[in-house]
Amino acid sequence: MIFSLAVYAAPYSSQASQTAYEFATAVLRQGHVLHRVFFYHDGVHNATSLATPPQDEFNLHNAWSLLAKQHDLVICIAAALKRGVLNKEEADRYNKSTHNLNDNFALSGLGQLIEAAVISDRFITFG
Repeated sequence: MIFSLAVYAAPYSSQASQTAYEFATAVLRQGHVLHRVFFYHDGVHNATSLATPPQDEFNLHNAWSLLAKQHDLVICIAAALKRGVLNKEEADRYNKSTHNLNDNFALSGLGQLIEAAVISDRFITFG
């Protein structure tokens, strides 16, 4: 079965982002296909490279980043820019002094969200 997920919640602000991560890894363990994870609204904060949670807590940012190395994890560009999550190209475009998008994630538009919903057998939202 082909799954895609939409994550609307920021990490650590609710259980939604961690539940989405756990669901995504369970999908893969069961042998299903994870077509795409699309981060939207406050969910774009999952892709920042600057978050540093306490050492005794689960590092959700690193977990998503590792998953993004092997699977299509996409950040909504409009939501990201509005919330200050930028890759190098967007930081340069808007004359910002730095960027903070984890290199394993891709910025893209809502078309990727629609395409994921069309292609997938199951499209599940968190947050």
